Amino acid sequence: MKNQQIANIFSEIADLLELKGENVFRIRAYRRAAQNMDGLSKDVAALSQEELEAIPGIGKDLVAKIHEFLETGTVSKHEALKKEIPGGVLELLHIPGLGPKKTKLLYDKLHVKGVDDLEAAIRQGKLAGLPGIQKKTEENILRGIELIKRGSERKPLGRVLPLAEDIVRRMKEGAPVDRIEIAGSIRRWKDTVKDIDILTTSKQPEKVMDAFVGLPHAGRVLMQGPTKSSIVTDDGIQVDLRVVEERSFGAALAYFTGSKQHNIKLREMAVRAGLKINEYGVFKEPGDIQIGGKKEEDVYKALDLPFIAPELREDMGEIDAALEGRLPKLVTLEDIKGDLHVHTNWSDGSHDLEEIVAAARQKDYRYIAITDHTKGLGVAHGLDEKRLADEIRLIDETNKRHAGFKVLKGTEIDIRADGRLDLSDEALSGLDLVVASIHSGFGQSKEQMTKRILTALRNTCVSVFAHPTGRLIGVRDAYAVDMEAVLREAARQGVVMEINAQPLRLDLNDLHIKMAKQFGVQLVISTDMHVTSQFDYMTYGVSLARRGWVEKKDVLNALEYEELIPRLKTCRVVKLKRAK
Repeated sequence: MKNQQIANIFSEIADLLELKGENVFRIRAYRRAAQNMDGLSKDVAALSQEELEAIPGIGKDLVAKIHEFLETGTVSKHEALKKEIPGGVLELLHIPGLGPKKTKLLYDKLHVKGVDDLEAAIRQGKLAGLPGIQKKTEENILRGIELIKRGSERKPLGRVLPLAEDIVRRMKEGAPVDRIEIAGSIRRWKDTVKDIDILTTSKQPEKVMDAFVGLPHAGRVLMQGPTKSSIVTDDGIQVDLRVVEERSFGAALAYFTGSKQHNIKLREMAVRAGLKINEYGVFKEPGDIQIGGKKEEDVYKALDLPFIAPELREDMGEIDAALEGRLPKLVTLEDIKGDLHVHTNWSDGSHDLEEIVAAARQKDYRYIAITDHTKGLGVAHGLDEKRLADEIRLIDETNKRHAGFKVLKGTEIDIRADGRLDLSDEALSGLDLVVASIHSGFGQSKEQMTKRILTALRNTCVSVFAHPTGRLIGVRDAYAVDMEAVLREAARQGVVMEINAQPLRLDLNDLHIKMAKQFGVQLVISTDMHVTSQFDYMTYGVSLARRGWVEKKDVLNALEYEELIPRLKTCRVVKLKRAK
């Protein structure tokens, strides 16, 4: 969590500097540092001075600020800036879609002092007539306020899972635990999480409880008992730890993993079979004779069911599928052969091509696709036709130096408001794949957005449609779009749909993934990597795919390179078919 806290501080410094009208390059430096800290897979507190300075965008000045936070819990530059800006203004900065300029305008003109204050001002019509404020602007701000309020109840998985894993790691190191597992909706890989459930076994439960409530994460202790304790972290997340008996651990893990409806179905089946299933075990009735519960598999075996993976336990037909022998053989992380959405420092990535190839080869990947942004995304230093041609030549040269590994030539191209692509077909014709995506105009109507996407999918050059709904969990809702129409058109055009593994995207969601499978749409699981440590995000993407019942055969980047290339729709392939 220290990584995220530091990233948040750097991001907030950038916001505060922008509010003050400071140098744009300083602002960008803090934003880049925030991005790279947030994407860091290692615990920042465990890194040496040299390792910290090796992080892209983190120079000696920012390393000093990181050390300051680790030692004191604050950064003096951040604290000083906050004193210069009224607290209410700072609170407004967290509203999605409300940037520093509009925030300053609202404070200067209306003296808005917080989120509730702003919501009241909008409903009273006080924003009407302010420069740059339209009716649509007010609606977007209200949606942002609603998103913040929802976010206070449920947190993005990508924010909570690292915290849960760190707590488990610390408990293994500092407490007499035997078995220990994260349960709840985290174990089912739901995209948002309300709290953290952890189960463990131990011969010394009191010492386990003492260690747990003494963790640095414990902002407040709600309760401490002999076998169950609860804390609330500084970020407001409740964490419950239970010590259970060894003979009950599997049953408890199944029970506390859920979902509630899945468990109800299992218990109903148990009653019909003369059994009782609860968090303590599997029991034969009458007589309450325990016949299982040490292993999670015992619960399903007692009901003559195959083991059902946690990601499927949502009462979405998985039990019927298990009874009928139709459970999918879910894709695994080991099935993935490469990443097809990767950014270098030619656009908004943090590393050069050689560094990225080295990191990918360490993951035992067979290939990656370089997909830097195109010119329409100026904020990302997108590539025009000439720079794209130069990058293609660099990739060709790189491939000559790396036997047994392939770098695919690609781009992430912007879909304009009318559905046209950001570069010409001619400029794209030398690529192995074209990843099309939307980065602006999120406020279009459902009809406009659907037409825009369908137009892009019909372009003969488009291989993959990336982060298809545009959502950022807890930050921005998905744009309005007829996803059924999009998926049907993707199937007709042979366009692959991306499962974006960035923890705040996780886009497509599980329901749309199942729909894509139903329509015969091929999928690709990609990390949208901007920092090499983000290759680790593939775990999120694979787990999300598993929630959508995805098998290896559904995933293009589970193919070897030689099998993959003929399956990718590109301008080059279309032209070859026409020539024949």
